Amino acid sequence: MSNKRLIGVYDQFRARFEDAPKKLAFTKGTAFAAWKERFKSKVKELIGPFPAPVPLNAEVQEELSLDEFEEAGIPAFIQQKIVYDTEKYAACVAHLLVPKNINKGEKRPAVLVAHGHGSGKAQMVGICPTTWNPRNGSPTGGPNFEALAIHLVGQGFVVLAPDWRPFGERSLKPEYCRPGRDSCNVTDMSFQYFGFTLLALNVWDAMKSIDLLQSLPYVDGKRIGMVGKSYGGTMTTYTTALDDRIKVACVSGYLSTLDDAMSMRGLGNYCGAQFVPGLLEWGDIPDVVGLIAPRPLLIEAGKKDDCFIFPDATKAYEKLVTIYEAAGHRENLDRDVADVEHEMIFQKMPEFFKKYL
Repeated sequence: MSNKRLIGVYDQFRARFEDAPKKLAFTKGTAFAAWKERFKSKVKELIGPFPAPVPLNAEVQEELSLDEFEEAGIPAFIQQKIVYDTEKYAACVAHLLVPKNINKGEKRPAVLVAHGHGSGKAQMVGICPTTWNPRNGSPTGGPNFEALAIHLVGQGFVVLAPDWRPFGERSLKPEYCRPGRDSCNVTDMSFQYFGFTLLALNVWDAMKSIDLLQSLPYVDGKRIGMVGKSYGGTMTTYTTALDDRIKVACVSGYLSTLDDAMSMRGLGNYCGAQFVPGLLEWGDIPDVVGLIAPRPLLIEAGKKDDCFIFPDATKAYEKLVTIYEAAGHRENLDRDVADVEHEMIFQKMPEFFKKYL
């Protein structure tokens, strides 16, 4: 660092970034198994505590039989709205999609779908109007690939799409946020008064959602995947990194570095739902994604994405390649690149999940 006085806070945290030690950041030649054990333990520590477990007490509140997407090649399925407890002070609400063609006694693989910022689980099942805008080669007669749960159930998977805090039916009351405040930031700071980060609580809800999937008689509890875009990519990253029950994952529109997020290009591309206190002391986002190794991982990246830009995503992906090589399973890492903006690609994903689930 120079002797220039650092007055503005942007200059202050950029200077800190340049000097950030990243003590456990993966480098070529590092022994993978020992690194993963140490860094995973550190990420668990940094993300903060999880709540105490409670019985799920799952309750189906609504059930629909849907066959109107058959023109788009999606067979009929059952869609339930289900509520379950995840901790003493919180219940989660989700849409559960089940193919109608499951045979008696059959157990299907399941996918946990993580929504991003926006309308929550509603987007995953085509309720949000944005899911009906034609884009990226999505089939006619149905929603686009942002309605991810519908397209995955159409591939034969059992799909669970929860609302994370504070989205969808779990959103913060608008009147609680003063004008101009970000509900993610307010929610995170509110929970931190009680010693919990918002990301830890949502990852906990995801883990309890896996418990729910494993409790279903038509789900093979050893064949569970997870996918999400943007904040859903954050959720997929941290949940898969910390829960080995997830056998395959797809992180879409999220793989990046904090160098870009904390730059004048990224303009603070993070929020209270996405950050881990103290991460730069030990590593960066690609290191956290690398904890998924050696399990199968698909990365989606749009060349026109102006949220998580392609050059930065490529830089982060190159580091992932190094990690998977060190883990001895480079073949388990793949990337789907398309000439799209900040959106699901869904070209390699169906076959990738079928191959590994």
